[in-house]
Amino acid sequence: MAVRLEPQRVGVASTGVIGVGLDRDVVVSGIERIAGELSPGGGKVFAEAIMTTDRWPKHGSLAVALSAGTVRLCAQAKGAGMISPSFATMLCFVETDAAIDAVTLDRLLRAAVERSFERTSVDGQLSTNDSVFCLASGAAGVAVAPGTDDELAFAAALDALLRQLALEIVADGEGAERVARLLVRGSIEGVDLVARAVANSPLVKCALHGADPNWGRILAAAGQAVPDVDPAGVHLYIEDVQVARGGSAVALDDAARRRLDEAMAAPEVELRLDVARGGEEAEIFFCDLGHGYVSLNSEYST
Repeated sequence: MAVRLEPQRVGVASTGVIGVGLDRDVVVSGIERIAGELSPGGGKVFAEAIMTTDRWPKHGSLAVALSAGTVRLCAQAKGAGMISPSFATMLCFVETDAAIDAVTLDRLLRAAVERSFERTSVDGQLSTNDSVFCLASGAAGVAVAPGTDDELAFAAALDALLRQLALEIVADGEGAERVARLLVRGSIEGVDLVARAVANSPLVKCALHGADPNWGRILAAAGQAVPDVDPAGVHLYIEDVQVARGGSAVALDDAARRRLDEAMAAPEVELRLDVARGGEEAEIFFCDLGHGYVSLNSEYST
């Protein structure tokens, strides 16, 4: 009654302690209390309202010039723990004033999610409550027709917006201090398995936390995913420094060692792992694992 909507037009999203139900009276009274505060804007306020263990609100907006005019996209998200490439404890809400049919919007949203949220990992843990909602009001009066340049422009904007929020979620991983981007290349079908195995390895994540260029941990995690790979084709780069060639250590001079230490100590680290010759690629973003994560999650329900 407070929001004057039919039940089928209401999307329900929640997070919390698994298996513990929400207090219906608290939820209903909260909706009634804030219904009068709804406004046309409020993206930052909404982003702050859905925070749990997040350290900062995650939101963004952009405008896209189409053939018949300009449309806007806005999004708000939350998430910091239980984040893995199959989503996790993550909620995201996207709004646009473009006129676009539900089938096209669903297709574009699924593709954008695949290239953003599903390329992230904080702790490799899944949850039960992941949700991404996309609402199109058509208020701009500008249509996005399927198969046109307008659709391509709209899709690119949606990709950019969700990718920004996905990276913010990784950077805000519970207790996280450092983010890594890993690109795995090769001809084998398992490049995605390798990327996820490395990103979810506690040993790799702890090394990242300590700014330790422990390349053996990366190769060991990769080997668990694809044990039959020929080591001769395995090469690892940290930023622009090659640290492993053919599965063995590369002798580094003093300048390369300094460059490697500087790269590992930076807030963001680029990794590239070649597992075989070929054109397949898999990208994933992940964060370190440190004392803050353990402290928060050892006391979560108490």
